[in-house]
Amino acid sequence: MFKRMIKEVLDRCSGVIEEKRWNHMNNDKTTDSTCSCAPKSDKTSFITFTHDRPMSEILTVTSTLTLKDRLGHFLARWGVNRMGYIVKPGLYKLGKPDADSPVFVSANYTMSFDALRCALAGIDCYILVIDTKGINVWCAAGKGTFGTEELVRRISWSRLSDIVRHRTLILPQLSAPGISAHEVQRRSGFRVEYGPVRANDLAEYLKTHKATPEMRRVHFSLWNRLVLTPMELVHAALTTLAVAIILYFLAGSLAALAAITTVLTGTVLFPVLLPFIPTHDFSTKGLILGEVVAIPFALSFAADSIMPLWINVLKALVFLLVMPAVTAYLALNFTGCTTFTSRTGVKKEIFRYVPFMAFMAGSGIVISILLGIFRLMKVI
Repeated sequence: MFKRMIKEVLDRCSGVIEEKRWNHMNNDKTTDSTCSCAPKSDKTSFITFTHDRPMSEILTVTSTLTLKDRLGHFLARWGVNRMGYIVKPGLYKLGKPDADSPVFVSANYTMSFDALRCALAGIDCYILVIDTKGINVWCAAGKGTFGTEELVRRISWSRLSDIVRHRTLILPQLSAPGISAHEVQRRSGFRVEYGPVRANDLAEYLKTHKATPEMRRVHFSLWNRLVLTPMELVHAALTTLAVAIILYFLAGSLAALAAITTVLTGTVLFPVLLPFIPTHDFSTKGLILGEVVAIPFALSFAADSIMPLWINVLKALVFLLVMPAVTAYLALNFTGCTTFTSRTGVKKEIFRYVPFMAFMAGSGIVISILLGIFRLMKVI
């Protein structure tokens, strides 16, 4: 069970929630040029060169988001068909690029691709979309799907060297952990150039091809944290509802409310308060916040004048043990949504704190079972 918990958290920290294999996206021989971002009526013909293998089709895309695109963004934030929110890997043209136009590289997560194409409005260019299994740039780089092998393969597959005269690729800065720039150049002949963190800075960056310190700085504002909370909440919603219903019949409405409050604290309140909670580790931040939220529930049960004092103390202890443990676990999961941590750091945190969380939650559950037995035996 412990190994399973470790694997789940590490996968979440790599941006993987329910990764699926989309074989039709990985078939290099496909000629289907349908893309949710491109008008179906606007397709570019195959470009013919004197090679054994015909050149892959260059798809056309615009920099304008439609209402359907925006609705897709909203639904993806709430986990609706999240792992199907994918752009077909391949080479796209924006505007009317020529052989000297810049080439940008993107993950095939639709929201990453849309952010890039919108930021490039008015710029004639190519966008090389690599297969990151529908994962965003930073998470895919950490996992290795936005990596050297895939980039080199897509350069060759798209026959990019026959389309542009220059040998420069502009990659997102956050893709750097997965890319070996010198290896890409050695194997493909293309030099890697890292653009700014935010796609919105690309227009200014292209004037000099030099990023200012501000362009290199990663921000994680309140809004950046809030837009990530729906996915975390939806991921835990079904389990929370089931537990709340069970607790309602076993221990009453206050216990059910405690379960719902715990999950909301770990998935919504924790991201909001993240920078303000003391300590460095996410787990200890979650434990602190969980204890604070558990205190009102513990006091409510401890103030029961009908029950003996020792029973009230045990009831209060259940909340003080279980709620912080669950909140801390949910907080640890949130590491995969931030740029604050690394996979190695998260792994260390898992081995350091998950056993303690399990002990706390387990102790609270054991006490709850004992209280139930006492109740059946009419000791209380």
